[in-house]
Amino acid sequence: MPDQEQERLAADLGATVGLLMRHLRAVSQQGALTASQRSALARIDTEGPTTIAALARAELVRPQSMRLTIGALEEQGVVRRSPHPTDGRQVVFSPTEDGRRIIGEARQAKQNWLAVAIAERLDPAEQRTVAEATGLLRRLVRD
Repeated sequence: MPDQEQERLAADLGATVGLLMRHLRAVSQQGALTASQRSALARIDTEGPTTIAALARAELVRPQSMRLTIGALEEQGVVRRSPHPTDGRQVVFSPTEDGRRIIGEARQAKQNWLAVAIAERLDPAEQRTVAEATGLLRRLVRD
């Protein structure tokens, strides 16, 4: 059972990670895409072609909501549908070249902002601490 200090650390870490995520989202705004559309497009780009049901499970939303999200992405020409490779009743969605470009630009904007912030705001010892903390955070989120 966590003690009070661990509870405080958990709350502080959660709030700080949330703030970091908001900064990263702000620097990667990509035109007409909503946050849920960017998230779905990024997942498809990273994990490969997928169905609406699988994407909804991964994004923790209802299939009906994901259907609307994918429909909007399809209208914007950033995802395309194709037949499922083993189940003719289903379709899978994958990013178009335009979709890959948009996600690549968003990732690059996030990385650039964070690299500049690290370089400008942290001294070398603090940068090493962040590197160590990154490894620890990775351990926290591993399944």
